[in-house]
Amino acid sequence: MKIFNLSRGTLIRIDDVAQNMNWDMMNKCEELFNRHNIKPVLGVIPNNTDPDLLKFSKKENFWEKIKNWQDQGWEISMHGYSHNYEIDTNKNDFFKLGGKSEFYGKSLEEQTNKIKKGLEVFDKNKIKIRSFFAPNHTYDENTFKALKLCGINEVIDGYGFQPYEEKDFVFIPQLFYRLINFPFSFQTTQLHLNEWTDTTFNNFKNFILSNKDKIITYDKMLSKTSNNIFISLMNNLLKRSLITLRKFKNN
Repeated sequence: MKIFNLSRGTLIRIDDVAQNMNWDMMNKCEELFNRHNIKPVLGVIPNNTDPDLLKFSKKENFWEKIKNWQDQGWEISMHGYSHNYEIDTNKNDFFKLGGKSEFYGKSLEEQTNKIKKGLEVFDKNKIKIRSFFAPNHTYDENTFKALKLCGINEVIDGYGFQPYEEKDFVFIPQLFYRLINFPFSFQTTQLHLNEWTDTTFNNFKNFILSNKDKIITYDKMLSKTSNNIFISLMNNLLKRSLITLRKFKNN
């Protein structure tokens, strides 16, 4: 039996996509993706009230643009609801990453209402949602209960060498804060275009040109989901190692 797929793939994930964002940079990325037939994941904030994002100019045909991208095969994922951080997790969040959260520490009712209201925005604009990732990677048990109640069971976050199943969810690992093509694994990036400079974009462009044969779609990534014993052991080892390393760095 083949227990480990000795191949790799990178899913391009863009965070913090909202009506108010760095649209000049987004337009440059769109042109790059279209030129190389790349279908990224866009983490769209359905009701953005983040003051840092509201500093950017507003795109009037935003939802039409998002719908067009989905029609082209881009994956539209729900990235929180308002993108406002309210509670510090003190590293008690599900992935032990720490930092402030939009969801962690809130009641099941509050979290369910947030997700339902977000889905209503997408539904109003005829955009189908099947996946979610929380701002700042922060979840608690109520977050997963709320997602399940709302019919979402795919989360683009987690520790692992390839997608895995846990808690009746499929988790697609997102491990690093910079572009890296980790050998023998299937990972997603984490790109914050609103913080990019021209130099950052050029570095990303070079990454695309060097790795375009390894960049995969969301559906291809889902097809790599595995829970065999070897993969589970490797995922757990990686999880423990990264949590320990991050604790050491923060002490």
